[in-house]
Amino acid sequence: MKFISKAALIFLFLAILVLLISGNLFSRSPVVIAGQIAAVLLAVWARRSFEPAQFSIHAEPIGKSLLSTGPYRFIRHPMYTAALLLLWTSILGHVSPLNVGLGLLVTAVIFVRMVTEEQFLQTTYPDYVTYAGKTKRIIPYVL
Repeated sequence: MKFISKAALIFLFLAILVLLISGNLFSRSPVVIAGQIAAVLLAVWARRSFEPAQFSIHAEPIGKSLLSTGPYRFIRHPMYTAALLLLWTSILGHVSPLNVGLGLLVTAVIFVRMVTEEQFLQTTYPDYVTYAGKTKRIIPYVL
C-alpha cells in the first residue's frame, strides 16, 4: 500500500508538471483562475489544520488523533479535492483529448490513493468509520 500511495503522489506531480510545461496549466479565463485560486486556498486551509509534525505527504497517519477540524469537518480529503480542482480547472481552460485523458488518469490514481489512505486511517483510528459516515470524500454533502 505504501508503494501505491507514493506512486500516486508522484504521478499527480508529474501530471501537473506536464500541464505546466505544455502551457496548459494556466489560463486567462476568470472561471479557471477562480477555480485555481479556490484550489490553492483549500490546500492552504487543509495544511494549516494539521498540528506541527502531524502532516505527511505519504498516506500514513502520523497524529495521535483523527483530524476533523478545518475543511476536514466537511470533506475527508480536502488536499485531494484541491489537487483535483486545480487539475480540472486547468484542463477546462485548455480542453483537448490529451488533457482530458490525463485528467481522467490522474483522477483514477488519486481515487486509488484515497482508498489506500482510508485503509490506513481505519486501522489507526477506530472512530474513522463514524467520521467517514458523516463526511463526504471530496465534495461537501455530495460525493
